Amino acid sequence: MGSTESNKDIQEESCGNSSATRSNHGISRVSVLSEALPYIQRFVGRKVVIKYGGAAMAHSELTEAVFRDLALLASVGVQPVVVHGGGPEINEWLKKLEIPAEFRNGLRVTDSQTMDVVEMVLVGRVNKQIVNGLNKLEAPSVGLSGSDGRLIEARPWGDGNHGRVGDVSRVNPEVLAPLLEKGYIPVISSVAADIEGQTFNINADTVAGELAASLGAEKLILLTDTPGILRDSNDPSTLIRQLPLSEARQLISEGVVTGGMTPKTECCIRALAQGVSAAHIIDGRVPHALLLEVFTDVGIGTMVVGRG
Repeated sequence: MGSTESNKDIQEESCGNSSATRSNHGISRVSVLSEALPYIQRFVGRKVVIKYGGAAMAHSELTEAVFRDLALLASVGVQPVVVHGGGPEINEWLKKLEIPAEFRNGLRVTDSQTMDVVEMVLVGRVNKQIVNGLNKLEAPSVGLSGSDGRLIEARPWGDGNHGRVGDVSRVNPEVLAPLLEKGYIPVISSVAADIEGQTFNINADTVAGELAASLGAEKLILLTDTPGILRDSNDPSTLIRQLPLSEARQLISEGVVTGGMTPKTECCIRALAQGVSAAHIIDGRVPHALLLEVFTDVGIGTMVVGRG
């Protein structure tokens, strides 16, 4: 009998611990929701432009987390607009088709043959993969390229020595208005045409920044493969959590911001100069980085602000 009573005590204690654990988990979830409430209230009806790429696009678990974040943002009344590139998949297809990839000053040299592959991959494959992933989560989405409705008007980038690499000449945000009003998430590939109808491959960060400005977005968020802007590129502990506009310019001129972080920082600067409230460079390798940035007190990554 003593053994039976002992087993019963252990079972009751185990049940009690299990119940306490479930209760603690529940309290933790309620606490997170409570913390998110003022942010949800603040961003209802506001546009948030998100550049999606890097590791968050390459790894299935991170991809799923991004899709769920976007679905949640839309479900609580935020109006997300997604802009994407797809460099790694473009490289894969160029290799399959035995088309050599050439880079000059960090930019892909895009001849007509390469441009055909870029357009096929970004518009025909990557864009629809994102749309399908969001639709699966009951977050209705519509895929577009910059060419659709002349949403983005392109022009040759720089001196034109990179072939069909483009820049943004003009944005027509009215194309997106009826979609956003009906609750759809626009998913936009960074391919656009000039006034003659010739297509160009445009840096997705640039497209996201110009779209954010033209839409009067509350936030521009760039998902990257780094913690954010670092004072020492080899030391994650030197992350700058909040960066005034004037200091952002200074860090570029001083060479603190270099390499691939330079165009991202310049993109944030241009967006803020055109009226976007805040621009964020965040680590897309962190699951649910979008929700951490938008709906928590701590945030994640670097927020560039217009003050200063």
